[in-house]
Amino acid sequence: MKRMITLASGAALSCASPVFAQSSVTLYGVLDNGLAYQSSSGNNSALKAVPGGLFATRFGFKGSEDIGGGLHVNFQLEQAFSGQTGAATDPTKAFNRLAFVGLSGGFGEVRFGLQNSPQYDVLQAAMDPSWVKSIASPMNNFNALIIRANNGISYYTPTFGGLNAKFMVALRDPANGGANGIGFYNIVVQYINGPLNVAAGYERGDEPSVGAGGSYSLAGGAAAGPGAVLNVFNAGASYEIGANRIWLAYHTENLTNTPKYMQHDVYQISDSYQFDPFSLLSLMYGYLHDRTGKGNNAQQLGLLFEYSLSKSTELYTAAGFIQNRNQAAYTLSGTAYSGLALTPGTNTRGIGVGLVHKF
Repeated sequence: MKRMITLASGAALSCASPVFAQSSVTLYGVLDNGLAYQSSSGNNSALKAVPGGLFATRFGFKGSEDIGGGLHVNFQLEQAFSGQTGAATDPTKAFNRLAFVGLSGGFGEVRFGLQNSPQYDVLQAAMDPSWVKSIASPMNNFNALIIRANNGISYYTPTFGGLNAKFMVALRDPANGGANGIGFYNIVVQYINGPLNVAAGYERGDEPSVGAGGSYSLAGGAAAGPGAVLNVFNAGASYEIGANRIWLAYHTENLTNTPKYMQHDVYQISDSYQFDPFSLLSLMYGYLHDRTGKGNNAQQLGLLFEYSLSKSTELYTAAGFIQNRNQAAYTLSGTAYSGLALTPGTNTRGIGVGLVHKF
């Protein structure tokens, strides 16, 4: 259960004018610890304790104040850390994942500050049953994405007949070596109607404005540096039939000015089945096509089983197998840890188990 802290006006303020509405602040968090084993055809293997196999371990605060007229002032602060060591993911920042304030009402919602990109925050939920998490998800292991950025300004529209849109730009920060202007932008459109969920989005971001102030998620051994430009288009759809849901997803990216220039497409089909209120089994297959003409293709098969012990706690097992071709070196990475370093062209397999508790 989430802990609620209520901030109410005292007796001395109750007779003051004007009268302000009540505010609330929620303390929340996720703890995810487990074990992972991974091996490759190059006779390299490792067994290790890992944090964040399915969810990034984190804590945060979020709050909202009703200021009348249907308007709310909202904020959220969030920090990631290792559940294995207790160390902050980025000890130089008090809140390295989220730090924004915004306003919501009948017009939608606006946010200002460090925040997730709409691609990461919204679109991934439409792409596969894991929400593009864990070693079981090909989209997690094959794709680059700008997860979040500093100096963000976003607008979320209201939903009209199941259709909504989300926009975000991030301004460059001259203090980090960037120039003025927009360093990142992202747009996502989503349609939800009964059992159908469809979403698509495009983003573009460059260094150093995003890398210095936000975070990339890269695959295949790439390392974004100064001058790197990332262009990404994602699309996902799922349809529920009874206890079964079928998922289709497409990803295309172009990452320039990096040690490993990346230009590829990823296609994925998934299926999830809810055996009962506690047990969910998901099967995912993804194929990566290298558009550079060098034949650095890859494919993955992934399996994820989740068992809910309660509304707040679950056990999970994630497994995956990746077949790399030529110079491809895609590995099995958890949501918050990196996979085994591979010799290009070698295959890799792995399994992880973990316990998640949300509060």
